[in-house]
Amino acid sequence: MSLRQAETAELVVEGLGKSFAGRAVLSGIDLQVPSGSLLAVLGASGGGKTTLLRLLCGFERADAGSIRVGGRLLAGDGLHVPAHRRRIGYVAQDGALFPHLTVAGNVLFGLPRALRRDLGRAAALLEAVGLPARFATRQPHELSGGEQQRVALARALAPSPALVLLDEPFSALDAALREETRSSVAAALAAVGATAVLVTHDQAEALSLGHQVAVLRSGRMVQVATPDVLYRQPADAALAGFIGEAVLLPGEADGARVHCALGSLHLLRPAHGRIEVMIRPEQIRLIETTASDDGPRGVVERAGFGGHDSLVEIRLQHSGELVSARVPGYAMPEPGRIVALRVEGAVLGYPA
Repeated sequence: MSLRQAETAELVVEGLGKSFAGRAVLSGIDLQVPSGSLLAVLGASGGGKTTLLRLLCGFERADAGSIRVGGRLLAGDGLHVPAHRRRIGYVAQDGALFPHLTVAGNVLFGLPRALRRDLGRAAALLEAVGLPARFATRQPHELSGGEQQRVALARALAPSPALVLLDEPFSALDAALREETRSSVAAALAAVGATAVLVTHDQAEALSLGHQVAVLRSGRMVQVATPDVLYRQPADAALAGFIGEAVLLPGEADGARVHCALGSLHLLRPAHGRIEVMIRPEQIRLIETTASDDGPRGVVERAGFGGHDSLVEIRLQHSGELVSARVPGYAMPEPGRIVALRVEGAVLGYPA
């Protein structure tokens, strides 16, 4: 049985806005999610992520702007299509399975009554999300947290929705189960060609799953980009620190290069005058010092062991500034050690 979506389901959001009690929660949100792709919406708590999902689902009425899925207007121009008529699948944080139904009963619940006994479809949907067909007769309490989330996804996919929304579906899982479940969910969405929006506060999750990542800050869209562009070229210094660890240093730019406490570095984008230099910790290499070294040196102040890698804090000898370097876990230096530093790759500059 083929479960692949038959229709084009591009999501287009234009100028979306929502206020509660006179306070703007979302303002001027624009999004375009191509059919069959996954958009990860990333943001801190209170940034507007949940409100955005509720507007897409139809649980809330938008104050401004429009929402289209597959060319069909769902909100805007005075129109508000109710949630049950939007053909949108929804996966909650905890799965929200019905405890009195079997797995098959949960998966088929959203289908017309005549199709709710189609065990062949239930089996196909379970296999699509990486679960064996024999799970169909089990009760939800007999499944692990990750298995319950996959059943919830199968239930969301059962009616062949035009769009699937996932509201932090992995947040309650432990680290190992989270990674396994992420992979299964991503594979299932790709297999059926679903257009999906994933809301998360986990940066690694957004960067690893999203074809594009949109960052919400205080109800406004700060940047929408592919994961590699977002990480390497964040729109501003605050976003650089939110997406991952960032070393920020003052520098003087003269076009293609910038001069700062870590030497003369190549810029991703030409700049002139005083700028703030953004360097990722993994770009900073620690090397053994020699008498002939004339590059930057520093003293290791702290080192945090993280297993496969370590984050090392170094106090620069000449400027006194504190920088962070990410090194393999086996190469973590002891505090007090003097090291030379070298930056690899181009760096980004922001106006000072």
